[in-house]
Amino acid sequence: MVPGDKGYRPEAGFLTERINTLSKSYPEQLPDFKVHEYSPLLDSANMSPSDWEQIASDIESHYTEFDGFVILHGTDTMAYSASALSFMLEELSKPVIFTGSQIPIGQIRSDAIDNIIGSLLIAGYQAIPEVAIYFHNHLYRGNRCQKVDASGFDAFASPNFPPLANVGTKIEINQSIINKFPRNSFKVQRITPPKIITMNLFPGFDASIIQALTEQKIDGIILRTYGVGNAPVQNKALLQALEHAHQQGIVIVNCTQCFQGHVDMSGYETGTALMNAGVVSGADMTVEAALSKLYYLFNIGLEQQQIETKMQQNLRGELTRPSTTSV
Repeated sequence: MVPGDKGYRPEAGFLTERINTLSKSYPEQLPDFKVHEYSPLLDSANMSPSDWEQIASDIESHYTEFDGFVILHGTDTMAYSASALSFMLEELSKPVIFTGSQIPIGQIRSDAIDNIIGSLLIAGYQAIPEVAIYFHNHLYRGNRCQKVDASGFDAFASPNFPPLANVGTKIEINQSIINKFPRNSFKVQRITPPKIITMNLFPGFDASIIQALTEQKIDGIILRTYGVGNAPVQNKALLQALEHAHQQGIVIVNCTQCFQGHVDMSGYETGTALMNAGVVSGADMTVEAALSKLYYLFNIGLEQQQIETKMQQNLRGELTRPSTTSV
């Protein structure tokens, strides 16, 4: 990013030039790397599933040439992209690490260089078969991560799963939680985006919104509910609308509005009512992970019930099934 008349904007060649100076500055410490710059460059707010597919295709094309991959990405949609690739890159046996910065490279207080160097060291020298986000001295599982600070350097967090690695004077890998190496060959699952919407419940929520969405023939709803997955049971119209939507083939996933914790619809009457309407638990998935997982599942030839079953299973380390009932 460079300053422009309307604010910071991407500029071709600028980032590549800055990164290539790193290999000259630390020739014996950094792994050998090659920079591939996209054209046109995108602000991450403009990212779309077609861009995820381009990144996945490039990794596939060069998979045997490199020990790992670092993806320099804007922070706004980084968690979405990392979650999506965690599902698209099947049987992954190498690190794919997203990173970026809060202050653009080239600015005197930029955090970009530290994040890039950390990512290169881990991708080049550590055996981690995961899509991850490296930011501010922490390596997070990509599909567990969320952007939590609009301007602070500690911009990302993993609310329901510990970091894969912490970086200080040493790089400390938490080996016990790293995904297992696959037995089969790497492949990419392409994605054609289904019609998915995410929405928050709130006091006074109008059931006609669900009815209107059902008429639009959408494929899925990520419903962000209260607490451990609760909804207003006295709003009979809402429950009926959700049940009708489910009967029409719409997959409805229950994710909590809380930053931390998991959905347990068996804990309260207000959660059980959703379960009886056909809503399935998103457990402790982030919204970014739930959305990406729906994209993936709708593209591998599954029926509604199969998708609902898979949404409640751990496929890429994106969720943890609760062992006890929360109150």
